[in-house]
Amino acid sequence: MKFRTLTKLVAASLVLAAPASLHAADTEEGKPAKTMPETPADVAAAPADALKTESGLQHKVLTEGKGEKKPSATDTVTVHYSGWTPDGKLFDSSVERGEPTSFPLNGVIKGWTEGLQLMVEGEKRRFWIPADLAYGENPGGGRPGGMLVFDVELISIKEAPKPPEDTEKTAGGVAYKVIEKGEGSEKPAADDVVTFHMTASSMEGQPLQDTRSGPTPPSVPLSGPGLPPELAEALGDMVAGEKRKCWLPESRIPGGFVVAELELISFKKAPPAPAVPEDVGAVPDDAVKTDSGLASKVIKAAEGEKPKATDTVKVHYTGWTTDGKMFDSSVTRGAPTEFPLNQVIKGWTEGVQLMNVGETRRFWIPADLAYGDNPQGGAPSGMLVFDIELLEIVR
Repeated sequence: MKFRTLTKLVAASLVLAAPASLHAADTEEGKPAKTMPETPADVAAAPADALKTESGLQHKVLTEGKGEKKPSATDTVTVHYSGWTPDGKLFDSSVERGEPTSFPLNGVIKGWTEGLQLMVEGEKRRFWIPADLAYGENPGGGRPGGMLVFDVELISIKEAPKPPEDTEKTAGGVAYKVIEKGEGSEKPAADDVVTFHMTASSMEGQPLQDTRSGPTPPSVPLSGPGLPPELAEALGDMVAGEKRKCWLPESRIPGGFVVAELELISFKKAPPAPAVPEDVGAVPDDAVKTDSGLASKVIKAAEGEKPKATDTVKVHYTGWTTDGKMFDSSVTRGAPTEFPLNQVIKGWTEGVQLMNVGETRRFWIPADLAYGDNPQGGAPSGMLVFDIELLEIVR
């Protein structure tokens, strides 16, 4: 329904990755040695001699390390660790397993990302991590809530790869290399709609996204909410037909950069944005509501065929939050969009099946049928309002 922005391409924020068999001591049977870590005497609260950062993270050096090299947020670290709740319950330990673990430092909880950047190799430090820097007060998935205490030994640091030194830079500092020159010298204006292809991967070569896997290349307003600013910066510096390899900063994936191979296909002036509906703030009395809570109102009637949940449909649409802010629109991109009806938010799957081809309908979609009240990745929260025109059923 919407072009996936780079901010959604992030690793899960979990401390406890599958342990790597690095630096593990072997027993006579060839298996890692295991040790039950001792519960710290100060596990219930940080002692008076603990240091505290501005974020609220408290910490204390247990064993001095060596050298001055500290990891950056994009580096991969190898550690031994044990974690306790304040009542002294051990909930996870690489020490007990007898195997250190490795992970990108920007792919874990905030308290670890911040805390390990204070350490040098060989150092062991105790952290008292408040809930807002850990998993929160009431996390799901069996994760511990509230303040957590960790003993962490930093064994080694693997620096993240950097963009090549021979790259050029855009005015905003995005590194790039031209793969194939384009046509002319005209570049997109800030209010233009750009049509492009992108193949994205991590610095380690892990595939992240390939727009060529979709039915059509994405068309997005250059200055609209659909593009991260670094990607907009790169596309806005290109000419039609040009291909570039760009290193787009993205702190939340391993390596700290998205390596994007871009092709700017074309650009054009964006159509005017649709007017904000007068009834965007609340469901009007003449709207029809289904058992799920989805409300709708026909704007333009038609007598065409209705789609099924398994169909692919082509639509024009615009979406607003209830305060009248437009967050996405195929209309302003100047191109309709296609998608399988069973692969979008529940409110769309249910609602578009009520429509006839040629019909335009307004939907008030409650949070539980949209992205929820606290969605991730920049998705809009709460009740959402959509105007949808069903153009075609594509089977």
